[in-house]
Amino acid sequence: MSGSYDDSVGVEVSSDSFWEVGNYKRTVKRIDDGHRLCNDLMNCIHERARIEKGYAQQLTEWAKRWKQLVEKGPQYGTVERAWCAFMSEAEKVSELHLEVKGSLMNEDFEKIKNWQKEAFHKQMMGGFKETKEAEDGFRKAQKPWAKKLKEVEAAKKAYHAACKEEKLAISRETNSKADPALNPEQLKKLQDKVERSKQDVLKTKEKYEKSLKELDSVTPQYMENMEQVFEQCQQFEEKRLRFFREVLLEVQKHLDLSNIASYKNIYRELEQNIKTADAVEDLRWFRANQGPGMSMNWPQFEEWSADLNRTLSRREKKKASDGVTLTGINQTGDQVSQPNKHSSLSVQSNTVQSVQSSYNPFEDEEDTASTVSEKEDNKIKNVSSYEKNQSYPTDWSDEESNNPFSSTDANGDTNPFDEDTSPAMEVRVRALYDYEGQEQDELSFKAGDELTKMENEDEQGWCKGRLDNGQVGLYPANYVEPIQ
Repeated sequence: MSGSYDDSVGVEVSSDSFWEVGNYKRTVKRIDDGHRLCNDLMNCIHERARIEKGYAQQLTEWAKRWKQLVEKGPQYGTVERAWCAFMSEAEKVSELHLEVKGSLMNEDFEKIKNWQKEAFHKQMMGGFKETKEAEDGFRKAQKPWAKKLKEVEAAKKAYHAACKEEKLAISRETNSKADPALNPEQLKKLQDKVERSKQDVLKTKEKYEKSLKELDSVTPQYMENMEQVFEQCQQFEEKRLRFFREVLLEVQKHLDLSNIASYKNIYRELEQNIKTADAVEDLRWFRANQGPGMSMNWPQFEEWSADLNRTLSRREKKKASDGVTLTGINQTGDQVSQPNKHSSLSVQSNTVQSVQSSYNPFEDEEDTASTVSEKEDNKIKNVSSYEKNQSYPTDWSDEESNNPFSSTDANGDTNPFDEDTSPAMEVRVRALYDYEGQEQDELSFKAGDELTKMENEDEQGWCKGRLDNGQVGLYPANYVEPIQ
């Protein structure tokens, strides 16, 4: 550390004290550390802002996906609204976290950046002006004292060397006295050497003591000058510490959503929405719209008519629905159909009755029913559980095999109006993008994979296909392209 000055070369540092030559550098380094800490704090805030943004996006995506699932799902009534309240909460909280992200970046981050720019001034040759000023101040304050310290060290070294030489001369003289072969002239020389070494010891000791007094005389001024420069560094660091405390308090306020009235209102509203869920009301609604409370066009005696009352066979029904898959038929009469958020395509019974045919409507009933039932079973396996308007089979049965409105035809597991999936309709397609199935009845594939399209696109934009491993399921139609 003492090598900072030319005058202090050779001065040995005896301790780690601030007052030792060159040990002021730790104080000077703190200025550079302050600039780096500003960068660290900005990076810290920036990362937190990214987390807030990512969380907000995840909340929005989660709310959008589950809102669609709940709306399409079998839940109904007040409990459905209470469930959807969680998605509304997520959307509102997402907006608040986006505001937090904006506050962190637009206010806190920019505030630190501007303060750093004003507090630290870069030099053309590198480093900061504040660092150089502190370095020069300490060097100027320490230079006179360091020069005197060097003189003290030199005097100390000379005095110790003289003492060593004196001790060696006395030892030689003592040994020569015991040697009878030594002549008087040689003994005289050894005695003169001892005398000169004693004089050297006295001279170097006097010089050593004098240099120490001179060092002691400049020490108070040295301490005062060092204290003055150190206090300037302290004041600069105090500004940074106080600024950091101020910024951290502002960051805390921006992160603390519990003090925001709108945040509290979100959960107060969520609680109210949940408490409005009424099981009795939902059961009453379901009874009136899906249960015994529904109106019914009970069978009555009707006169026979060759044109209007002729029953359609399955073949005629399939001709009427050629090219279109019908999932429901509205009955005529006084029966009121249940409103549905995602209603399927339906036709009036008089439209179906208008289809003309020249063959017996009751022929080939069993063969047709068997074929359609097998195809419909495959389709039901691929229907998402989150479809409110999916049909459910009735439990009653009709023993008469020629009844055109038996459970296997009108209310059973098969739909006589569905398209017939034939191998002739299969088309090889290639995936344009990666897709991960969200439901059990959806396929998963990677971009470039090939599969077989079994059915054309439906109203919701989905196709039915089969992978090369034999798995059958649904996939988005716009994720593939035909193979030329």
